[in-house]
Amino acid sequence: MTHAKKPRIRRATSRIMTEGVIWKQLVFFAIPLLIGNLFQQLYNTVDSVVVGNFVGKQALAAVGSTGPIINTLVGFFMGLATGASVVISQYFGARDHKNLRLAVHTTLLMTFGLSVIFTFLGMAIVPTMLRLMKTPEDVFPESLQYLRIFFAGVSGMMVYNVGAGILRAVGDSRRPLYFLCISSAVNIVLDLLFVVVFEMGIAGVAYATIIAQFVSAILVLYVLTASGEPYSIVWRELRLSPAILKVIFRIGLPAGLQQAVTSFSNVFVQGYINAFGSSCMAGWTSYAKIDQFVMLPMQSLALASTTFVGQNLGAHQLERAKTGMKTSLKLAIGATLFLAVLLNIFAPTLLRLFNQDPEVLSYGLIFVRFMSPFYVLCCWNQIYCGALRGAGDSTGPMIILLSSFVVFRQVYLALASWLSDSIYVTALAYPMGWLLCSVLVYLRYRQGKWEKNYSLVDAAKES
Repeated sequence: MTHAKKPRIRRATSRIMTEGVIWKQLVFFAIPLLIGNLFQQLYNTVDSVVVGNFVGKQALAAVGSTGPIINTLVGFFMGLATGASVVISQYFGARDHKNLRLAVHTTLLMTFGLSVIFTFLGMAIVPTMLRLMKTPEDVFPESLQYLRIFFAGVSGMMVYNVGAGILRAVGDSRRPLYFLCISSAVNIVLDLLFVVVFEMGIAGVAYATIIAQFVSAILVLYVLTASGEPYSIVWRELRLSPAILKVIFRIGLPAGLQQAVTSFSNVFVQGYINAFGSSCMAGWTSYAKIDQFVMLPMQSLALASTTFVGQNLGAHQLERAKTGMKTSLKLAIGATLFLAVLLNIFAPTLLRLFNQDPEVLSYGLIFVRFMSPFYVLCCWNQIYCGALRGAGDSTGPMIILLSSFVVFRQVYLALASWLSDSIYVTALAYPMGWLLCSVLVYLRYRQGKWEKNYSLVDAAKES
């Protein structure tokens, strides 16, 4: 459908990142992302706190060990969503409202189709994946139950994430924050109601999670429908644009494959952790939940960098895009160092929130003390990968991340398990992969090929 008059973009909800003070643009965009991700991690953490204290350490281990399986499928979709977000941000930066609308509707239809596929595929592969992870028999039944419920409602998470990605691509990081706050509150209330009051065990946690995700999905669809902006949903206009879908897959497919393969490889990494028993699994789960909070600032700044670079390259402002990436890196390093220090100070107290078992606490403290000094390495690979994807370079980061987090890590763990049975040697697989990835992605950035991607979305323009 053509429009006689181009819609006006209201700055109250979207953010033009092609002008203004760079560090302020990045910080003001990243802060709502950070707070939103904080709430998302908070309700994921509450899941673990509730099951760890009211159900038991086997339930805590079960919830914690499901991550690689969930992320194998969901990670693939999130990669495709990243591709869509890059296309949308560049059309937005170029003020191409017609193709911006086509990209939004194409992305939404793609999401609905993939939601159906992932629901049935996820439920079907769960038992096999748990066996591949060498899940202990005392944990297996609860892990299976949790995952089957989760995948039955996975469409809520997929729709929310793609809708939030559309809003962030046009510079609106505030409303996704509001939706996460609401869904977090819903999840926490339902966790306590289902587990503590109704005594539903791990099934209660799973149901609370998917209900909360559907709430956030409904909210984001409502806002996109009612906004009246160039990127709003007009349901009668829903259709797939083959040209735009091709560009989305060109950018998103490498990122999706990278995330899916990396997550699948973590199934085997989790197997090495599981070999140390359920107490180690529970300790690893406790550590991982805390670890995710430290990673939030760098991840939020990486998302900000993706949108910033995408919009500025869409507007042909190369030097501004490069300056934004460097500014994001400095901010990420400072925030990560500060949080790593705080984590080490408060680690014993934080770990006790999840479980009081002395053996579980001991393992959790081992992981925190050993891993936290290496967190700063992640800043380089997160920020540079985010910037490269914003420029439409997904293939380079995909190859680098797969080489570092899959091939290298699996080779390292196979050799380490043969040479030593130390948990420290096993845990070192992560920092070593972070270091290799950061070096390789920096070299990719320095090659400068991404600088030529001014016409990334031009091929998808339709008359």
